[in-house]
Parts: sequence; C-alpha cells; structure tokens
Amino acid sequence: MGGESTTRTAPRGGGVNTGPAGGTGQRLSGLAVALGLVLFLGGFVWAAVVYRPYTVPTRSMAPTIDAGDRVLAQRVGGGEVRRGDVVVFEDATWSNAPMVKRVVAVGGDTVSCCQDGKLTVNGKQIDEPYLPEGSAAEAGPFPTVTVPKGRLFLLGDERGSSLDSTAHLTEAAQGTVASGAVEARVDAVVWPMDGMLQRPSGFEELGALSSPGPLRTMVAMVAAGTVLIFGGAAYGPLAGRAAASRARSRTESAGVR
Repeated sequence: MGGESTTRTAPRGGGVNTGPAGGTGQRLSGLAVALGLVLFLGGFVWAAVVYRPYTVPTRSMAPTIDAGDRVLAQRVGGGEVRRGDVVVFEDATWSNAPMVKRVVAVGGDTVSCCQDGKLTVNGKQIDEPYLPEGSAAEAGPFPTVTVPKGRLFLLGDERGSSLDSTAHLTEAAQGTVASGAVEARVDAVVWPMDGMLQRPSGFEELGALSSPGPLRTMVAMVAAGTVLIFGGAAYGPLAGRAAASRARSRTESAGVR
C-alpha cells in the first residue's frame, strides 16, 4: 500500500483570524475613539460655558480688532479686570449695545494724555506696542482724570476716532464706566484667524496683568480628540487589511500539496 498523503488547505470561508493580538488592538482602537470623543466634546462644551462670541461692528479697536472681526471673550466679573484688558461691556449712557474697548486705568488710578505721544497712568508713560506709532496722541490731550473706586477708564486702540472715555469726560463720572458693566474679556480673534491678543506688557509695572484664559487648552483638547477619533477609527480597516495580506502570504508560501 502506498504512503498516506496529506493536503494543507486554507481556512474555510476565507476569514481572517487576527488572534489575541488583533483582539487587543480592536479594544485599544475602541478606547482611543472613546477618549477622543470625550476630549473633542469636552473641549467644545467647556468653551461654550467659559466663552462668548461677539462680532465687532466698528474699527474703534483697530488694528487689534477690525470691523467685522469675530472674537471670543471669556466671561469674567468686573473685579477680575486688569489694566490693558480688552473688555466687552454695556453702559446705557454710552450705547444700548455691547461695546469693546481697552481698560487703561482702574479705580484709584490717575490717567492723562499725552506726554511724548504716550498715555500716562499713575505718572508712568505706557508703551502700547499694539497701537500704530503715534496713534496715542491722535485722540488729543485730555486733563488728568482720577478714576473713582469701582470704575474703569477705557480707550479704543484707534484713538483718533474711537468714541470712548474721552468722549464722555464732561459727564459726572468723567468718562468712566462701572466695573460691573463688564460682561467678558476678549482673548482671541477667531475670524479672521488672528489668534490670541497681544499681551499688554506696557502696564506690567503698574501691577499684575490678567492671566490668559483656557482657550489654548480647549483647542489642544479638540485637536487631540480629533486625532484619536480618526486614528482609532482607521485602525480596524488597516489592521484587517494587514492581517489579510499576511494570511495570503503564508498561504502562497506554503502552497497546496
């Protein structure tokens, strides 16, 4: 009797068994997608709670913020406002709509303009690199104002045409606005995508500046979430193709006897 021959066949149905390693990969893929969704949605929800969007209708804050720009402003109380902040506020004696200006002096400060073309606060000349050269003097000189406690003195960055505190100097409060009128502090211009506002370092000698808001952290969360979602979702198809390719290679190398 002849010897018994053996025949090696491929698995029925052409299925691919990825084995324990493949199962672990699928679990990690699902975990990556789940974590990505948490980060992605968490970043958006956090931003919706902390920030408010505004469209600025005028050029009074140019070139920092131009007409039609879309900004994100962090919700803050008036007590959190510092010199140099760009704030959104509403004061019925100024306008019946929210306005955007820069805080240049707070309660107890003295402010005047201009010495050597610069704003003077508490006897110190303030460097304002966010302004075009010489624009501080364009608003024209104004006498020294002592800002009452709990109030703010605000100017537009476009000093020559901004309707700001200098337009209300003859009123009882000498152009100042109650700190409680502040609704939010502008962190960034998001359309066009100019990014975070320049840090007002010229006011640093007068006291602490406001800390940047959490916008960068939120953007990082959304970006990381997007990468994890797409990376995790792509793993399954890519792993399947790789396993199928390895299976074909093993079958072709073994042959059929």
